[in-house]
Amino acid sequence: MKAVSLFACGGIGDLGLRHSGFDVIVANELLEDRAEVFKHNYPEAHMVVGNIWEKISEILKATQDRLGGSSLDIVFATPPCQGMSKNGRGKLLSLFRQGLKDAVDQRNLLVIPTIEIFIKSGAHTLVMENVPEMENTFIPDPHGDGELIGIIDLIKKSLGSEFISSIRVVEFANYGVPQSRQRLISIFTKNEVLKQHIKTHGSIFPQETHSKDGYPKEKWVTVRDIISEMPPLDAGKLETAEYKKIPFHRVPLLDDEKYFWVSNTPEGKGAFDNQCINPACGFKGNPTHSSGKDENGINKASIETPIFCIKCNSVLPRPWVKENGEYRLMKGYTSAYKRMSWDSPASTLTRNLSYACSDNKLHPSQNRVLSLHEAMKLHTISNYEFEWKRADGKKVSDKLIRELIGESIPPAGLEKIFSFLSGLLTGGLTNEKPDPMLERFEDYEGEE
Repeated sequence: MKAVSLFACGGIGDLGLRHSGFDVIVANELLEDRAEVFKHNYPEAHMVVGNIWEKISEILKATQDRLGGSSLDIVFATPPCQGMSKNGRGKLLSLFRQGLKDAVDQRNLLVIPTIEIFIKSGAHTLVMENVPEMENTFIPDPHGDGELIGIIDLIKKSLGSEFISSIRVVEFANYGVPQSRQRLISIFTKNEVLKQHIKTHGSIFPQETHSKDGYPKEKWVTVRDIISEMPPLDAGKLETAEYKKIPFHRVPLLDDEKYFWVSNTPEGKGAFDNQCINPACGFKGNPTHSSGKDENGINKASIETPIFCIKCNSVLPRPWVKENGEYRLMKGYTSAYKRMSWDSPASTLTRNLSYACSDNKLHPSQNRVLSLHEAMKLHTISNYEFEWKRADGKKVSDKLIRELIGESIPPAGLEKIFSFLSGLLTGGLTNEKPDPMLERFEDYEGEE
């Protein structure tokens, strides 16, 4: 079966497509660095590099040429999410209220060329991945007078009554991925087999295989399951921050102050909540860090969290800034400088996964962040044949690796979804039963 991948990045998500019986014949990616990684790992695919708005005709022609008269099955699209995410919307709203930015994030408009390519390609199924907030994101209706329309509603309106949809917020830990990552997966299809399955079962998603408590399924795959046997590292000095026998098993150094905060942070806790370490005091009742929404609805961290022990007045090992000999609490959220838990899936791996100040990125017990090697394992990239190389022969930087991991979906989770679609399309799953634990589904046909 044939597929086109839009916003392909380095091709990490497309591993799920390729291992489910779909041949990625054409891909599009805006940035050259990412496209070069894709081209190395998918030499049989035609990569169109550049702005999708400007490359619509080129993508469609390349698809037609590669099909050679056969039909296209799937368009897989993963447009940028920054304009849709909670943090992205909050920042956007703040800038808009200051008159510094338009109300509509231009990245959210990328769904428009995606729809055009899908319709003109002749594919029977569109699979889109984005943050859950995509359901509540509005853009100007290109078919109207500029009135705002929800992105999902726009897709349905553009495709018409021939298509039916199945939309679900997927927690990828529930598909055996050792990482908590929630994404909105939206499937639109005119294929009669897939449409009939949605009508019969109310969904086109495979049954979830894992859960937190494990009943009646398997328990979530945890950080301990995946990286507990990795050689230890320590970010305190250069000689302990890398294990040279394992590629990419290395971490950036922490300066003395950050190391002090991190080394006093317990598993599953954040450094902003660290308690007194004065041997003569050891008070554990200092108020912990908090955050809340301001009058504009934007999330703000507390500025009242103490930096000195309220009992003995010793400085606490909490993230601080020292100015003119005076300490003040560093600005940051409760999830900054926070350790993961051994017996839970990893927190969502972002492009900032190598920064201790990023959300929930500290190793559960060692004084460091995750290594790139560990991130590859927790993101399930290590389950597949994938090389961190570029087609042009240039070196792939650590920065690029972090970006490709942070902006992609764990391929093992996507493989579960695409394999289910593949099984239905090839007749291998005709008796599949609906998922009794289904959290949410939508059965849509035509305009209501």
